[in-house]
Amino acid sequence: MNIILMGPQGSGKGTLARQIIKEFGLPQISTGDLLREQMKKETELGKLAKSYVNKGSLVPLDVILKILQDRISRKDCKNGYILDGFPRSKEQAEALKKIAKIDAVIVLEIPSDVIIKRILTRRVCSSCGEIYNTSSYSDPTCKCGAPLYQRDDDKSEAAIRNRLEIYDRETAPLVDFYSDRVYKLDGSGSPAEVYARAKILLKDLEARK
Repeated sequence: MNIILMGPQGSGKGTLARQIIKEFGLPQISTGDLLREQMKKETELGKLAKSYVNKGSLVPLDVILKILQDRISRKDCKNGYILDGFPRSKEQAEALKKIAKIDAVIVLEIPSDVIIKRILTRRVCSSCGEIYNTSSYSDPTCKCGAPLYQRDDDKSEAAIRNRLEIYDRETAPLVDFYSDRVYKLDGSGSPAEVYARAKILLKDLEARK
């Protein structure tokens, strides 16, 4: 089952994806991570992507698609995968159709005031990247022992609201584009509560296939 996971920053996409991976065995694929991996390994595609990055330009869509196609052709994607952060526009969605069949688009919905509170109290591990929230975890260090920090773009409510507005503008066309495969999921509550809803949905989608 090939899934696109959508939701604004702070909606809990990363946490939900990790839970889905653990139970359903679907790999999570981020085009940003793929680009960094290819550039680090200095593959031909990585070198090409780096040539644009070094000039301060956006990596062209056709290069991203080639990198993505290489990733989804690997063995661990045989039974499906979770796309996180791609596509972000109708143009990207149209291009994705050429290389992949998307079975479901799960859109996490959560009130903006809840998201803002989550992001303002979000802390990230400086070593392993694990994410915590001061409302439920008050220790200044990660469980791995490294210090936690607050990202600069998480400190301003105005900046967060701006990001949410951009997400809303970008997302609306995609929800329409994938209208017959869109499943809106309540992202409010604890990670366990959100995953319980997601699990019911995923089991239902599996049964229909």
